[in-house]
Amino acid sequence: MKNWINEAILSPMKRRTFMKWGAAVGGTTAAVGMGLPLKAAAAEATTQQDGETKTVWSACMVNCGSRCALRVHTKDGVITQIETDNRGDDNGEFGTHQIRACLRGRSIKHRVYNPDRLKYPMKRVGERGEGRFERISWDEAMDLMADKLKYTIKEYGNDSIFITYGSGTQGYRTDGKDCFKRLFNMMGGFLDYYGNYSWGQIMFALPFTYGDKKAAAYGSYTTEIENAELLVMFGYNPAETRMSGGGEIHEHINAQRKNNVRTIIIDPRYTDTMLGKEDEWLPIRPGTDAALVEGIAHVLITENLVDQDFLDKYCQGYDEKSLPASAPKNGHYKAHILGQGPDGIEKTPAWAADITGIPAKKIQQLAREIGTAKPCFITQGTGIQRQANGEQASRAIVMLPILTGNIGLPGTNTGDMPANYSYPAPRIPVGTNPVQVKVPFFKWSDAIWRHEEMTNKTDGIQGDERMRTPIKFILAYSGNVLMNQHADLNRQAEIVKDESLAEFIVVCDNHMTASARYADLLLPDVTTIENNEVSSDGYSSGSLGGLFPLVRAIEPLYETRSAYQMCAELSKRFGLYDQYTEGRDREQWLEYLYSERMKQDPNIPSLEDLRKDGPYTVVAPKEGRIALEDFRKDPKANPVGTPSGLIEIYSTKLETITKEWDIEDGDVISPLPQYVTTWESHLDPKTEQFPLQLFGYHTKGRTHSTYHNIPWLREVVFDGIWMNPMDAAKRNLKSGDFVKVFNDRGEIRVAIKVTPRIMPGVTAMGQGAWYSPDKKGVDQGGCINSLTSQRATPLSKGNAQHTILVEVAKA
Repeated sequence: MKNWINEAILSPMKRRTFMKWGAAVGGTTAAVGMGLPLKAAAAEATTQQDGETKTVWSACMVNCGSRCALRVHTKDGVITQIETDNRGDDNGEFGTHQIRACLRGRSIKHRVYNPDRLKYPMKRVGERGEGRFERISWDEAMDLMADKLKYTIKEYGNDSIFITYGSGTQGYRTDGKDCFKRLFNMMGGFLDYYGNYSWGQIMFALPFTYGDKKAAAYGSYTTEIENAELLVMFGYNPAETRMSGGGEIHEHINAQRKNNVRTIIIDPRYTDTMLGKEDEWLPIRPGTDAALVEGIAHVLITENLVDQDFLDKYCQGYDEKSLPASAPKNGHYKAHILGQGPDGIEKTPAWAADITGIPAKKIQQLAREIGTAKPCFITQGTGIQRQANGEQASRAIVMLPILTGNIGLPGTNTGDMPANYSYPAPRIPVGTNPVQVKVPFFKWSDAIWRHEEMTNKTDGIQGDERMRTPIKFILAYSGNVLMNQHADLNRQAEIVKDESLAEFIVVCDNHMTASARYADLLLPDVTTIENNEVSSDGYSSGSLGGLFPLVRAIEPLYETRSAYQMCAELSKRFGLYDQYTEGRDREQWLEYLYSERMKQDPNIPSLEDLRKDGPYTVVAPKEGRIALEDFRKDPKANPVGTPSGLIEIYSTKLETITKEWDIEDGDVISPLPQYVTTWESHLDPKTEQFPLQLFGYHTKGRTHSTYHNIPWLREVVFDGIWMNPMDAAKRNLKSGDFVKVFNDRGEIRVAIKVTPRIMPGVTAMGQGAWYSPDKKGVDQGGCINSLTSQRATPLSKGNAQHTILVEVAKA
């Protein structure tokens, strides 16, 4: 019996092709390992090629929020070089500038030619999670998957089939996960989820304040920063999370610099977005942003810096006269801040200082700046809402522009994430899912082992009063959520390994990820470089929309197949082939859907021209870049999507939820946005054993867990834990030490970086490293989710994966 590693030796690839493959990648990796310059290594690889040369357009399709153009150079069918957008004059207007990829996209060759590549269909032969597989044929794989699907549907029903969240390949429009959804819907449907790991809490919470209309879904464009007098950013870090030259960070920096806008950044960590670009950095304890807002609000109210006219005309629940009839007396926001509400606590700057770690005088100063700056642009990153009180924090932050009337005018924002423009690429139709029930994105693992307890009032189930069926069949496509990006991985391993719970797991991916090791059936997907596609711009493209061509640069390696090919073959086993394909193969679907888009917009180039000339870009109109501008002009004619049509500081929907939902002890849902002390905060008694707060951040060396297996990126970008010198001295630690980071859920081993760029009492780690437990369960891979909790947030039932208490010691 051969395992997956041995199969690499027995590949049917011709020897000549293998030697060229090794020259293009293996030789380069070896050269880097010996310390040769990267240019010299690349040159050495290129000189070993002969034959036909070709250059095609492609794109980096991972979930960073951008969509960066790539130029893939090949010689004799082997990738020799990855270049990014090289068109035009980079000093030209936005929209004609070069869309430059970051170091991740430029290293994509090493994803294609990676030792971790899944090469053939394989089925598990050892215990689930051992990572032992044997090679099978595609026919065997499709027969096995079809048999398990038929059995699952017959025994448990379609609502026991689940497709996990996953975004390792982001932006496929005519391939990928949608192909599986299309087929599963034709088979009777599947259990779906709502929300996402990135910003599930903020997107669930802010509609209670701003309504659910599209115009209120996000904030203003980053271009409005140039019209502001003051920019205040709560945990907003675009230089690390939005690195592309094709969107948000490009506009952010240009707008900030254009008029030298004064910038204050509030964050526990001195991020790369700062590095001298800010005027002031205010370190804050994780999970306490709402307390800071309340201390600021106290100053705004007591010093008459609120915009009373705006609050009277546009808002519900600021004071007694705007409070809805259903609310209790003194249930308004002003009473809450002044200590006249139910808790009787006056939210003074001194009160906030004790919680946040920011001095009271600094809170007063910040409040006066925000209260007098006209206009003021306030925004927040999404790391804040991944705290245990994330919904409250996100709703609290938006109170600052509301209180000061900095909404709907040039240079203002709603306090939400910035908005982005997008141009839709054609998409394969998935049809309608006959299964109506949905589970919150973070609760899917609960639906494996405790479905009978899960209701709409306890666990956020939508589409039905309760879960009727446990998850029995799992498809994880192009995502590492199954056993890496989810929480409390040691507990998660117990759930996933138990074959009496989830009975069959299919993983379709490019690499042997941490999640792939827990599959029963492995299906090797093609990489984006081996596929044809037309993608839209990403979701953080700023004011730049467009279409991005992907042209197959090399033929698919080994026996990899696209998702469409897999689903077309699988559909035959259900008698759905004609219905599924509609007589088209993968390329014909792409051509058909693109031609339909051309009918809707004759300005776009032909598919042939797009592939030849590169991305087609469209810049957003100047109008419509200011959030709630129409509402500000006429609130009656343009109401937001709340029950009152106004901005609801006091939410009547949340008032109902607090009365009807079963809320876990220690959790708080309230009609008003307010600071809530959570579990595993700096005030938790557990700090006696685990005294350090830990949170995750997006590292430049990965996009979530994608690109983690690229040696170049592991050398360039630090992987480990940040610690303040004061905390390190107490533990006799110095930079470069190998440490153990642990709590009552797990332990990981990583290097340490001792730096004043993080506040005392707080530590931070780049998320996304691949989970790799040893026989004792100690994670040698350094995955932060070995330490996170599966306890969900109260309102959205989202992932509180930045709420962690740990201890650190030398390993």
